[in-house]
Parts: sequence; C-alpha cells; structure tokens
Amino acid sequence: MIRRPPRSTQSRSSAASDVYKRQVSTQSTWGQYIYLKKYLDPMPNISIAGERESGQDVRTSNVIAVQSIANIVRSSLGPQGLDKMLVDEIGDVIITNDGATILRQLEVEHPAGKVIVELSQLQDKEVGDGTTSVVILASELLRRANELIKHKVHPTSVIAGYKLAVREACKYITNNLSVKVDSLGREALINAAKTSMSSKLIGAENNFFSEMVVDAVLSVKHTNVLGETKYPIKSVTVAKVHGQSSLESSLIKGCALMMSRASQQMPTRIEKAKVACLDFNLNKFRLQMGIQIVVDDPKNLEKIRQRETDILKERIQKIINAGANVILTTKGIDDVAAKYLVESKAIGLRRVSKGDLKKIAKASGATVVTTLATPEGEEIFEPSWLGTAEEVYEETVGDWDFVFLKGFKHQSMVTLLLRGANDFITDEIERSVHDSLCIVRRTLESGQVVPGGGAVEIALNIYLEDFAKTLGSKEQIAIAEFAEALAIIPKILATNAALDATDLVSKMRVLHSAAQNSDDEKKNDYKFAGLDLQNGKVRNNMNAGVVEPLIAKIKCLKFATEAAITILRIDDMIKLHPQKEELPHRH
Repeated sequence: MIRRPPRSTQSRSSAASDVYKRQVSTQSTWGQYIYLKKYLDPMPNISIAGERESGQDVRTSNVIAVQSIANIVRSSLGPQGLDKMLVDEIGDVIITNDGATILRQLEVEHPAGKVIVELSQLQDKEVGDGTTSVVILASELLRRANELIKHKVHPTSVIAGYKLAVREACKYITNNLSVKVDSLGREALINAAKTSMSSKLIGAENNFFSEMVVDAVLSVKHTNVLGETKYPIKSVTVAKVHGQSSLESSLIKGCALMMSRASQQMPTRIEKAKVACLDFNLNKFRLQMGIQIVVDDPKNLEKIRQRETDILKERIQKIINAGANVILTTKGIDDVAAKYLVESKAIGLRRVSKGDLKKIAKASGATVVTTLATPEGEEIFEPSWLGTAEEVYEETVGDWDFVFLKGFKHQSMVTLLLRGANDFITDEIERSVHDSLCIVRRTLESGQVVPGGGAVEIALNIYLEDFAKTLGSKEQIAIAEFAEALAIIPKILATNAALDATDLVSKMRVLHSAAQNSDDEKKNDYKFAGLDLQNGKVRNNMNAGVVEPLIAKIKCLKFATEAAITILRIDDMIKLHPQKEELPHRH
C-alpha cells in the first residue's frame, strides 16, 4: 500500500520548483541582455585618449587666454604707449611697441591665443597698422560676450547681435564720419603718415619722415591693365645703415645695393649707363658634372684650358659689344671675368639678389637674361635686352659700400636709406616706416579718411546704443555690449597717457551725442571730436590732422568681430594625448 504524502509537503515541493524555474529563467534573460548589450548595441561607450573640456569651462579658458595676450600689448597702444623688450633663446633683443611684432615673437600654445596672434598678423598684412587695437578690441568683445552667456543669453543670439552691430557700424562710418582725400589734398596723406608715426620711435621726427614716406609712395604709382591705380609697397626698398642721426635718412629715386664692385680697378662712376641683368655665372667655363674627356696628347690640355678662358671672354665681349657698361648678375664674377670688364671700363656687380635684379630690370627696361644660347646652338646678346640709367656710382655710407643706380627709364623703384645710432633703432625705424607706407597706400587707394584719437569708437558707441533701443529682439543686449566694448580704445589711450579716462570719455560722449541728436549745423563738427593726449583735452581731430584711412578702421572692426565670433562658437575642446610609438620587440 502506497501512502500519499501530506498536502503541505506536496505544496512545499511545488513552490520550490517554481522558484527554481524562475531563477533559471531570470539568469537566462540576464545572459541574453549582456550578450545583446555587448555585441549588438549600436552606441557602445567611447573613451577619448585625451582631455575634454566643454560648456562654460572651455569658454572661460579661451577668454582668459585671449585677455592674457591682450594685456601684453595693452600698455603699448597710442602715442604715449610704452615699448617692449623681447629677448629670444639665443639672446637677440628686439625693442618695439608694434603689436604684430610683439605677438609674432611670442610662443603661444593655447589654441584660442593662436587665433588672436593670427588676427594681428592678418591686420598687419591687410592694412599695415592697427595691430594692437584689433587685438584689444577682440579681447573686450569676447569678455563681454562671455558675461552675457553666463547670464543665460544663448551664444547664437550674441553672435547674431555682433554681426548686426558690425554691419551697422561700418555703414555709419562710411556715410557719416569719412571725408574724401581729394578735398584735403596732399596734407591728408602727410597727416595720415604722422598719425601712424605718432606712437612709434620716430614720433618726434614725424614731420621729416612723413614727407619722405609720402614722396616714396607717390613715386611708385602705376596704372594696371584694368585702369586701376596701384601703389605697390614692394617697389620701395629699405636699406639700413647704423651711424649718425635718424634725420640723416634719405630718399633715393632709384636703387641702392649694399655691395661693392667686383674689382677695385673698375670705374667708380658711369654716366648714361646701359644695364645688363644676368642670371648666370660669369666664371671660367667648365663642363658639366659627369662629363669625361679622354685626352691622348698632353699638349692638348693647355689648348682645353685656353678654350675655356676664350669662351668666357667671348661671352663678355658679346655683352660689351651690345653696349653694356654696367653688368649685374645673381651669380659669381671670377678674377678672369673681372679682368675683361676692367679692360672694357665697365662696372660688374655679383651676387645681386634675384628680387633686386627683377626690380632693377623692371625700372630700367632691361630683360633678365638666363642664358646666351639660342635654339640654333649659338650664343648672342641683343642690345634690346639692356636697360638704361642716368648714373651708376659707388659710395661709402657709414661702414658699408653702396652702389647707387639713379635715373631709371621707368620711375617705379625708390630706396629709403635709414640711419640710426644702432641696429635696434634702425630696425624699429624700419618697422615704423613700413607701417606708415602701408597707411599712406591705403589712404590713396580707399580715397577716404576718418578722425583718429578715439573719435570713431565713441561715435559708434553712441550710435549703436541708440540703434539697440530700436530693436525688440534678443540681439538688443548683444549690440549694446558691442557698443560698450568699443569705448575700450579711447579709455586705454587716455590711461596710457596718464590722463583721467572717465572724464575725457564722458566729455567726448556729450559732444558726439549732441552731433547725432541735434539738427544744429554748428554742432555737426562735434562728430570729429577726439582725444588730444598731449594737452589732456578733447578737440576736433579732423582739423588737428589726426586722421586714419577709412579702410583701416573698417577692417579693424570686421577682423576683431570675426575673431571674437570664431572663439565664441567653441563650446567643446578635446586635446588628444600624443600617440606613443611602440619600440620594436626583440626576438
């Protein structure tokens, strides 16, 4: 007889079986989940071999980097700005207050800082001056934009506001603040050059140098095939010689080459010169490398040497017979060639740079000759390949010998011979003169000037504040901040001159506000009110001759805004670690 177990025992074993089945089912489901997660998940976890910053942290980091760079050049802005001494790793010293030169010497590692350094280089390339202002303005725009973003204004709204503000600012400058150069004459060019020099080392001698710079730019004027008048600054060569005062500098209507004649027996001066520009050696003829000659009779060796000399003599004779009495070559002139030139009473110059040779050829009407060979295998030199110059002579300047070529057929080349007490001063004079040359060229090409001394910035400050009040969109606050950022330029100008910036800027705002909001004709000239940093007051800078080319101011505003927007767009920065190279394993 089989006994049935009690009901309670049966139910207990059934319950245990259900629990076991549930555990097995659960474990199976978890295993399937792990498998699917591991092999079939379309978005697996990604690790970055580097550091990542995002959001407000990266914006703050960028702003701090940009402000650090701007603070370096801040004290060098304006006529009363201070100089910087830069010493590199090998001890070379540069003393300057030119913003582009200072930033070019810095080794900036931060990515946002590099954007600002490139900004100053772009301003220097496009305009030639205003490199310090553009960096300071970009830094201030970025700082104020960062404050807006901290107060929950979206970066897109700030960027849209900045773009609208710079568009309105450029339009207002062109229509209301600019004056045609034609109505001011040559005086406008001289005043623009003086304004550029006022913050440089040669500011005390700006009357002397401004005349020289304007004459140099006007001398290289030419009209291209499209009928456009251009002033190529590359045609103005700068030669530096230390010794004597900077007021001993001179403008030469021609070319000055820092070299001496190939032989001291050559004549030192030639009138009515015929110039030959060569781009090959005037050395004793030698066969090319790799060519072998087998000589059976030793007597023929002397004939070979004599023929090599005769080939050189024939080449020089062809050039001389064409009428040349000044020969310039980018290669060498050996003693044998110099002997033939001395006999022909011609001047020979060797190792002339290709850049100078091309300029001389263009100005004199010569052709740069690379070979005398013709397709028929003969060697000729045509008289039409020669250029002309009124006089060519050698003269000692300071400790160096110079060869001067004057009176070219086409007056498209001039040389500025700069003097100074030492190399530091001559280098800084060269940078100052280059900036002034670029400013005069831009003034001539744009044909319009605007008042300097912070007049444009304060006028835009008033105008954009009023313009922002007419908008009902989110861009209103960004435009108002843009207007406030512009006031940083006159504030720093006044601070660097040891003046009360708040007092002077307030007086300027009153005058510009009256000019923009009043219909009185007498108050219209208040729009030219700017800083007089010598006397610590506000004056009409257009009448005082403190002017800048219109294109320089517009490009400064555009470049600074574009740089600020570029950095403002960044909300994530990933800095990858350098990849480690594995050394090959030894077996």
